[in-house]
Amino acid sequence: MLRIGIVGLPNVGKSTLFNALTKQSVPAENYPFCTIDPTVGIVGVPDERLEKLAALSKSEKTIPAAIEFVDIAGLVKGASEGEGLGNQFLSHIREVDAILHMVRFFDDPDITHVHGDVDPVRDIEVINLELIFADQQVVEKRREKLVRDIRASSKDAIAEDAVLLKIEQALKEGALARSVEFTKEERTRIKSLNLLTLKPMLFSLNGKTGGHTIDESNDGRAAAAKQLIDSLGGSWIEVDAGTERELIDVADEDREMFRQELGVQVDGLNALIKAAYAALGLITFFTTGPKESRAWTIQDGFAAPEAGAAIHDDFKEKFIRAEVIPWHTLLAADSWSAAREKGAIRTEGKEYVVKDGDVMVFLHS
Repeated sequence: MLRIGIVGLPNVGKSTLFNALTKQSVPAENYPFCTIDPTVGIVGVPDERLEKLAALSKSEKTIPAAIEFVDIAGLVKGASEGEGLGNQFLSHIREVDAILHMVRFFDDPDITHVHGDVDPVRDIEVINLELIFADQQVVEKRREKLVRDIRASSKDAIAEDAVLLKIEQALKEGALARSVEFTKEERTRIKSLNLLTLKPMLFSLNGKTGGHTIDESNDGRAAAAKQLIDSLGGSWIEVDAGTERELIDVADEDREMFRQELGVQVDGLNALIKAAYAALGLITFFTTGPKESRAWTIQDGFAAPEAGAAIHDDFKEKFIRAEVIPWHTLLAADSWSAAREKGAIRTEGKEYVVKDGDVMVFLHS
């Protein structure tokens, strides 16, 4: 399951967003390896394709793809040195797949900012610097452990240290580890370190309707922040966490009307989830039948056996072939058997690269 850690300064709307997301959480029992923790929420990925497939198959259960969001307590300057229990919180996001950086994008004198005024560029740099400092400590400790093996002329230790040196130099210059170019072999050598600044970053710009959002102030703060995010190789999405939290309690059929009345043009939570998929290069394939219709998340570019491993290891290790049909083709045929009669279901082997929206049946030995 995809895991995303939410970071940010205190009072930027991080917990509000987390509460809005987890209000539409899915049953944890469908995902047996998840941690039960009040700061962890398992959120179903909205996908009308899955709903239509479930209706077609008259499925007893519908299980969406899911994202596990981890709410990290507000970081402060000096977090990497233990300020505000910073190291403890930073360790919580070492295991996530991506970091969602919540940035305050609104002015409101009633909500205190930890630095006194709202400056998203400064806020982004403060958090990034703490992540950089935390990674520096990890890299330095690892290099110290390699000294003995390097003296013994271990080729693996020498090669790993060379990669770590490149990272260390970038971090000392205030750059993120992901700004360094790595070969595939180099990435493999440092994977176990789980460096924070090597993870994909998505920025949630938390605005506030009613003239508070700094985009509307035209004073350059919003443009400068977006320019910084672009330079970091990150992507951003604008969200009004407070409104999203309120709208969760509104009936589905009324939600769009309330959105229009409040002047919120997009569904911020759905847009956030889609942006996370895009930033991480993820796609969805489906399995469907009378017992269950389910969405599965995989990396774009996965071959059929790799995709099958999302369901069960046997589907990769003992893969024989897969039956594949695009979701819309199956819906048009009106049933699996009708699609087979029309020759719309293809048989694919180990080399087949799974496409977004494929409906699949895996055959294994």
